Amino acid sequence: MKILVINCGSSSLKYQVLDMANETLLAKGVVDRIGLDGSYLKHEKVNVDDKYVLEIPIADHTAAIEGVLAALQDPVYGVLKNMDEIAAVGHRVVHAGEKYSKSVVIDDAVLAALEECIDLAPLHNPPNLMGIAACRALMPTVPMIAVFDTAFHQTMPPESYTYAIPYEYYTKYGIRRYGFHGTSHKYVSERAAYMLGVNIEDLKIITCHLGNGASVSAIKRGKCIDTSMGFTPLAGLAMGTRSGDIDPAIISFIAAKEGLNAEEVVSILNKKSGMLGVSGISSDFRDIEEAIAEGNARAELALNVFVHNVRFYIGAYIAEMNGLDALVFTAGVGENDVNTRDLICNDLGNLGIKLDLIKNKVRGKEAVISRDDSKVAILLIPTNEELVIARDTYMLAKEL
Repeated sequence: MKILVINCGSSSLKYQVLDMANETLLAKGVVDRIGLDGSYLKHEKVNVDDKYVLEIPIADHTAAIEGVLAALQDPVYGVLKNMDEIAAVGHRVVHAGEKYSKSVVIDDAVLAALEECIDLAPLHNPPNLMGIAACRALMPTVPMIAVFDTAFHQTMPPESYTYAIPYEYYTKYGIRRYGFHGTSHKYVSERAAYMLGVNIEDLKIITCHLGNGASVSAIKRGKCIDTSMGFTPLAGLAMGTRSGDIDPAIISFIAAKEGLNAEEVVSILNKKSGMLGVSGISSDFRDIEEAIAEGNARAELALNVFVHNVRFYIGAYIAEMNGLDALVFTAGVGENDVNTRDLICNDLGNLGIKLDLIKNKVRGKEAVISRDDSKVAILLIPTNEELVIARDTYMLAKEL
């Protein structure tokens, strides 16, 4: 059974095709600058050196999907004889609110529910829905599956997701902690249990998805009990351009001082803060570390703020779970930044976390990087959100 995975943004679309008989990736690609000048499709067939790049006007998401389907059936670069080989399409959907705690087959009722969640994710859900609509129009007989970023975190208890504000704001508007990166946290926690040879229900795991967007989750017996992102992805850790947790009174203070409204301040917190805001250089951790090597004090401060944030959540979640068996690093920074992993784990020996400096010299591949005498296993696991989407899509499609 072959599954097409679609991850649709406002002006871009990423895709993969996997053969679920052995979970083999067959092809992947991206359509970028949808509706803008300079739009293009870049398609890559696995085990073929040349990439297929097509620079053409791509007016909307339907045109983008048409381009993807054509590339997948290309005589040279394609991996399908025809679209009948696609058994189902799995769509990444960022926000389902409290409506869904697991992946679902998309029907009109599901679409209506996701429309109601647009207020909760105004930047993400609309393009997700556009991708679904385009695929349904072009592949009307193929089952469509929605896989939600928020679903994995729906196991959090009320004390973890409830904000201490008037309760009516929760009941009226759904204001609560939701958490994001759920497919990533799910994948790496399950993979950690497999690598350790232990049933996940017997483990306490902290997963650190560290990239330009970053979050930490506490996973006890296979279920998320807490996570750092909140009502929106702005909460939690300082990130590439996001502030993370701040005193909420800062918003009105900056607004008054700078002559801005609340929406403009929130935009600053989302787009001009974090590593970029503190360093004044870049949101890219590689640029930050280059600047540190050149003696830039603000770049060093930015990295120290990030490390402090991650360590804060690790300590909090160890207390919340009353212990820890495994600490997992994933995503761009977590998988590739040797120095940042070292700084995060430094001097946590009394919590049972001891990093092996030699084993830690690895990038982008699965590894156990803890010392032999570490009570907590430290693992590096490259995330694979598309595989999680494909697996859920495959399981639901089989039942149809």
